[in-house]
Amino acid sequence: MSKVQFGSALAVLVLAAGLTGCGSEDGNGKDGDAQARPSTTPPSRAVQDAYRRTVAADTAKMTVTSKVVAEGQALTAHGSGVAGLKDGTSRVTLTSQGTTVEQRVVDGVVYQKPSGKQRGTVPGGKTWTKIDLARLARNGSAGRSQVSDPAEPVRYLKGVGSEDVTRIGTQTLDGTRTTHYRVSVPVSALSRGNAGQEQELRRQLGKSSLPLDLWLDEQGRLRQESVRLTLHPLKQRTPGRENAAVTSTTVLRFSDYGTDVQVSAPPAEDTADVTDKMTKTGTSAG
Repeated sequence: MSKVQFGSALAVLVLAAGLTGCGSEDGNGKDGDAQARPSTTPPSRAVQDAYRRTVAADTAKMTVTSKVVAEGQALTAHGSGVAGLKDGTSRVTLTSQGTTVEQRVVDGVVYQKPSGKQRGTVPGGKTWTKIDLARLARNGSAGRSQVSDPAEPVRYLKGVGSEDVTRIGTQTLDGTRTTHYRVSVPVSALSRGNAGQEQELRRQLGKSSLPLDLWLDEQGRLRQESVRLTLHPLKQRTPGRENAAVTSTTVLRFSDYGTDVQVSAPPAEDTADVTDKMTKTGTSAG
């Protein structure tokens, strides 16, 4: 994996995977757990209501595990933190390949503080980088930044139809009874009305929808979400590397709803604003 790809993969893990959701039955229990009772709510209705019920819980603890594979090499990240589900505030610490990054999201602005060898990558000798998502959108990256909303992974499920949802079974996660659903999510929902991004996602995914697994508790709130993506480089952006597909697998889990969440922005004098730089280089923020 080249340095460029390694850096891009790390950015995916830190910025995107921490707040999106993939693929394993690694909870405490298995589908069909006798202790868990299946939901009596129609599957499509349960999934459609998941965002509203999750956000209504206000706050939660969250963990994320993500893995990116490119050119036969794997990059993994593990993180944990807290999230304000109504206002989009969050704080999470992710560790990957010996590097730890603390990320805070406050008022739609992403702050990141890397450690170890990556600390020297912050411009101007500062401690934190700053990414203003609203300004990034105004500068032409609209629709690319989803990290401002920790509950974003279930927002786009509100419009799914009955034919798109399957109830898989029941499972107990961390002592909580859940129902496991599999949802076919159209790419159009992920792009949130951005036709350009929808077309780009279709090309990279090679299909018009992707399977997503989620586990809802008895209150209809998200407890775990999972998705596995295989992205194919766009020819016009990566000439000669059309076959260098990147596979990402991410697991997002919420727990302890109602937990205390207090997140503040770092001191301005300690931050370096990289928003405009990201716009010029075409870097995606999530």
